[in-house]
Amino acid sequence: MDSKKQSVWKDRCVTEWNLGGKGIPLPQEWDWESTYQKKPFGRNLIKNPCPEGLSHKVPLDTTRPQAPPPRKPLESLGDFSGWKTKEEHLPVDTSGIPEGAVICYLPNYSWVIKEQIINLKEEGFWEELLDVYQPDICVMDWYEDSQLHDHVYELHVKLLGSDHAKVINEFSLKPKNERSETQHKWCEVSHIFQKYGPGVRYIHFEHRTKDLFVVGFDRTRVTDSTVRVQLRE
Repeated sequence: MDSKKQSVWKDRCVTEWNLGGKGIPLPQEWDWESTYQKKPFGRNLIKNPCPEGLSHKVPLDTTRPQAPPPRKPLESLGDFSGWKTKEEHLPVDTSGIPEGAVICYLPNYSWVIKEQIINLKEEGFWEELLDVYQPDICVMDWYEDSQLHDHVYELHVKLLGSDHAKVINEFSLKPKNERSETQHKWCEVSHIFQKYGPGVRYIHFEHRTKDLFVVGFDRTRVTDSTVRVQLRE
């Protein structure tokens, strides 16, 4: 690594991001050119945050099709590269059904689980920054209040150590929505990690959306997933 060249890039980082004024420790050996080119602060670290091409700024189309919508493979609905996806079928609820009653259809729910792991050092953040200064880690997501159930969405975010296993800090949210057709809209969820402790090297981001199959198939959509690392003013 060319020390003179790196010194020039280091000076650019210090000047443009006011690292000295914020008292952020700087390593002697670091690829400052790569960090400068990646411009890590304030950038969305989620890969492919809108895999279905949706935006929370555009109102949802709630028009019901004439025929019951069929179940489609998730990969046919968009580009999910960067995401690890899986489906979790939930037990069918038969409580409250009288013995001997004939039931044609019962609600069949399932979770669609999508997750990513963010490597903070690969994204341009150095250990001294993460351990001593501990920049804010801001998380945001938008999900559809699909009216399919009281709970149609979950968010789970973990700050992990270098072994990918040690949980240094975490946040989970399981919002309950009012079941009213007038509430069919995009809902925002957000959280800011602050003073989370030293040792964070990875961020595990996971959200779950609930789908329903009765006669047709109905989904809960999600978009604009965001994880940003911010320097404080």
